[in-house]
Amino acid sequence: MRKKTVSTPLGTAGAVLQNLDSMPEHFFVLNGDVMVAVDMPRMARQHLERRSDFTALVHPNDHPLDSDLLEADEEGWVTAVHAYPHPPDKFFANLANAAVYVVRRDALRPFSRNSEKLDLTKDILCRLVAAGSRVLAYRSSEYIKDMGTPARLQRVEADWQAGKISLEQSGQKRPTVFLDRDGTLNVEKGHLRKPEDMEMLPGVGEALKSLRQAGFRLVVLTNQSVIARGEASESDMAAIHRRLQWELGKAGAYLDGIYVCPHHPDRGFQGERADLKVTCDCRKPATGLFDQACRDLHVDVAESWMVGDQSRDIEMARRAGLRSVLIQTGAAANSEQFAATADHVAPHILLATPDPRRV
Repeated sequence: MRKKTVSTPLGTAGAVLQNLDSMPEHFFVLNGDVMVAVDMPRMARQHLERRSDFTALVHPNDHPLDSDLLEADEEGWVTAVHAYPHPPDKFFANLANAAVYVVRRDALRPFSRNSEKLDLTKDILCRLVAAGSRVLAYRSSEYIKDMGTPARLQRVEADWQAGKISLEQSGQKRPTVFLDRDGTLNVEKGHLRKPEDMEMLPGVGEALKSLRQAGFRLVVLTNQSVIARGEASESDMAAIHRRLQWELGKAGAYLDGIYVCPHHPDRGFQGERADLKVTCDCRKPATGLFDQACRDLHVDVAESWMVGDQSRDIEMARRAGLRSVLIQTGAAANSEQFAATADHVAPHILLATPDPRRV
């Protein structure tokens, strides 16, 4: 394979474009300052099966404020690129671009005659999305860390010494803390309808950061009957959760997933949505949201916990085989709908960390 050489910097995309003719039909591109333990064949298969032009590996991280972030629809197609630096008055979902790509060679042909310095994210990815190309966000919970600063490199080196960087480790089941939302992470304000009303409880970011440092994945399970009532839409809820993730990111914390039940069985609300007025298997204390999270993530149920402020959270934990912590920052004082007893009770989430086993 003959490679062209140039004497001036071409950016992360320019070097690829200069050698495009020597590339295979589909190929990987990785930034040199990213450490990964990722099942690359699996990523390639999804790229090919979805007939993607450009597939970007994405994941939540603990520094979204200085990361390039992507926005994707429910099917995983990228709809927007939010390149760093971000406007101070905006907030975005924590879906960080990991700088690991699978590329269809011919999708880059329109850029191949460009001799200017180009960045794969800020130039190529943005232009492909704007042109309506098939750009796929490949979500992964495997080991992916940016080591582009001395502090981040130090953390990666520590993970390497601890044996955390391997496909075997990435694929192992992990203890997980499942979290209620309202009254647990944010101030209970009845039915939350818009992101500007999202107010984090004191210490939540610190608590979640401690839980992650203790080795737990973090997943939110939340009933949101406000959707069934017709008082908020799915897009409203997505905006609220973008705000939640953004606020957590400011504290160096992040979530591995947010699972929402939009249903409510009782009728009689003005503007309610008939399609969501059903008895479902996902509204807590039913375990549907938990079951879905277990299918999506590698969850070690025996070492996992549920943290919430209501008896329905504790009853769901009992049904799911999870240990539980009832915290008293939300509706706990008036939460006696179910008779399930929590394994531990704490006045707030900070005292349920860094490891609920020590509460």
